[in-house]
Amino acid sequence: MTAYAYGVAGWLMLVGCFGMARSRDLVASVVSLTVTQAGSYVLLLTVGYQRGAVAPILGPAGAGTAPVVDPVVQAMALTDIVVSATVTALLLALVIQVAKRHGTVNPDELRALRG
Repeated sequence: MTAYAYGVAGWLMLVGCFGMARSRDLVASVVSLTVTQAGSYVLLLTVGYQRGAVAPILGPAGAGTAPVVDPVVQAMALTDIVVSATVTALLLALVIQVAKRHGTVNPDELRALRG
């Protein structure tokens, strides 16, 4: 099960990076970045997975009890989700502004942004 989850995480990151490299549209680039970030969620949750472990809040305290999942990895995954939503919203707002000012979202047609 764990190897399968690592494979899914790697596949999502690979597809997202490929999409960012091949896209000819700023919105598609933002969506590809979101797919890559989804791969990071799966990777974080796979790293923190323990077979037979219970949630830290449900686990009984004391010696000889069932193993407990590390809550730090879960907190990092939730933080990653919040940061991803913020970055996606910011990038989409920037794409809207570029479309309003330049009339296109194709990066090759944005002549005014070249140095």
